[in-house]
Amino acid sequence: MMSPAGRGRFRTLRRLTSSLSFRIVILFAGFLMLSGILVILLSGWRSQRSLEGQIRRAATTEQAEALSAAGTRDLEHLLPVVRDLVRHEPDFFYLLQDGSGHVMAGNMLNLRPVPGSRWLSRAHRRPFGEANGLVYGQGLVLVDGGYFFVGIDASPLRRLRHEFRIVVGWSLVGFAVLGVGGGLILSAIILGRIETIGAIARRIMNGDLSQRIPHQGANDEFDDLAHALNAMLERNERLIASLQQVSNDIAHDMRRPLSRLRQRLEAASVADHTPDAFRATIEDAVEDLDSALEIFSSLLRLSQIEAAISTGTVMPVAVGGLVREVVDLFRPVAEDRGQALAVRSLDSGPVSGTVMGDPVLLMQMLSNLVENAINHTPHGSHITVGATLSGDRIMLVVADDGAGIPPDSRERVFHRFVRLDDSRSVPGSGLGLSLVRAIVRLHGGTIALSDNRPGLRCTVILPHIASIDPTDGPTRLGDR
Repeated sequence: MMSPAGRGRFRTLRRLTSSLSFRIVILFAGFLMLSGILVILLSGWRSQRSLEGQIRRAATTEQAEALSAAGTRDLEHLLPVVRDLVRHEPDFFYLLQDGSGHVMAGNMLNLRPVPGSRWLSRAHRRPFGEANGLVYGQGLVLVDGGYFFVGIDASPLRRLRHEFRIVVGWSLVGFAVLGVGGGLILSAIILGRIETIGAIARRIMNGDLSQRIPHQGANDEFDDLAHALNAMLERNERLIASLQQVSNDIAHDMRRPLSRLRQRLEAASVADHTPDAFRATIEDAVEDLDSALEIFSSLLRLSQIEAAISTGTVMPVAVGGLVREVVDLFRPVAEDRGQALAVRSLDSGPVSGTVMGDPVLLMQMLSNLVENAINHTPHGSHITVGATLSGDRIMLVVADDGAGIPPDSRERVFHRFVRLDDSRSVPGSGLGLSLVRAIVRLHGGTIALSDNRPGLRCTVILPHIASIDPTDGPTRLGDR
């Protein structure tokens, strides 16, 4: 059984080895050691091959020169040449022996007559000198049965191999130290950025939705992640703010129709009504419910649009066709009120241009503007709808010659439930222009109210579809 202290140390060790910091250090150190050792092994192998090649060439060349000086490959002609070489070439090893193994000349003991290249231990083949040397040479069986061997001291190759093993050992230690140190630094940098993100996330979870992940300005993957997460946080903040606003608006503006409904039902419950009176009371109650449902539906739709949520299909929408469809839809309504509704060209050309958007929302936007113009202008007014293409922008204008809106109220009318004093008698919830501006912003556009001299001029500017790069992929509303 493991003691409590032992179990505690085991849990601590397990947490350490399973941590991201530990894995980063081990991986970095492992890769550094592996790559460093591979480089050293390759370099050492090339160095040994080069030195070995030099030794082989030196022995082969020396043997060829001796044979060339002798002229004939027999003992008689090689004997004086080998004796002279032993006196004047002390860096080489020479052996000339007859067929019976008797040494005729040279500075080596007799060898077994093996032709070709040979690696020899100097301790066994030479009666003097170092005992741990290495000799490489070339052997040749002569035509008369003799044996001629020329060798060279190959101990530098042995020393190189020994030093190489030492270098590899110390390199492993050095790379291990560097790897652990570099891994700790890398781990501190990476985990520091991750901890920053975690701290921001914890503050957001505690209710501070304004927190954002800082950028380091390095334009690296962490900055890309910070941009993406900040965009997500901004979107979530808009969604939450929109939800809170909807909740507040519902609590504030649903009270009026529901209170009227309650009063009507209370009065009906205590009064002595005829069937016709009860029917009238029920119709009034249904009207109050319809008004409450309309406010509720408009608020929900407005919150979705302001949060950049489009449930419809995004497609190219021809502005000319949209204008003509809305004008044809509302022309009978305008004529019933004694008003003139027409399409007007803004640049002496046909109404044209195409936008990328939700056709249902664009239809609702233009319909609200035209309906507002019809509802807020008197009998005999003229209302025009037009559009023109200007560069990469489409300008859509709804104008009338009614009373207009005072300059100090033109921004305020876009707020929710704002109704000017002279519009109190006109049916509506005060959400129409709020919906219009939300739809325009969702499509990357702007909206402004100005004086039409006389009347009101509403100008909507939307991006033309030609300004969208086709290589950007699918377009989503709210991204532009």
